[in-house]
Amino acid sequence: MNGHRRGHLDRGVGYADELPSDRDSRGVLWQRAALGWQGGRPEFGRVHPLRQRRAMLRLLCQVCGGPADQMDNGVLWLLRDHRGGWRVRCVAVSLKLCPALRRGTVAVRVRELPIAGVRAAFYRRGVFAPVAVEAVHLSYADPAVRWIVASALIRELHDCIAVPIAELVAAQA
Repeated sequence: MNGHRRGHLDRGVGYADELPSDRDSRGVLWQRAALGWQGGRPEFGRVHPLRQRRAMLRLLCQVCGGPADQMDNGVLWLLRDHRGGWRVRCVAVSLKLCPALRRGTVAVRVRELPIAGVRAAFYRRGVFAPVAVEAVHLSYADPAVRWIVASALIRELHDCIAVPIAELVAAQA
């Protein structure tokens, strides 16, 4: 990583050997990751950046990789329940395997889910090279996106209705 992308320090961060595939269609720089993510055991605390981005763009399940469950009342999402999606066939597996979901889960159907921005490492100019200073969530419209390396896409969830988890698990039987 360097701050000299195309020879201009004020343009933000970039890789010295940057490829067109290092940036998304909106010009945001993405964390590089090995492409061998099709096998092995999931590491739920460390979601693969390319896999997560693909799942968010195409509305795929991050556990099985299949299409998200979609009905007239919205797309199914399993979220960590901070009060106190995925295909129906993955609900029980997701609840069992994902540590974050074991701490409490809420299932919702979502009708509107625009891409809102990215989770990323924010960099500032350093003496010899840019230095990562904090993790941020930024909108694509934020001018600071030129100083980030993205690791995950963020969608906003609007027009949501709760779905009983027991109902989803029972539908698998």
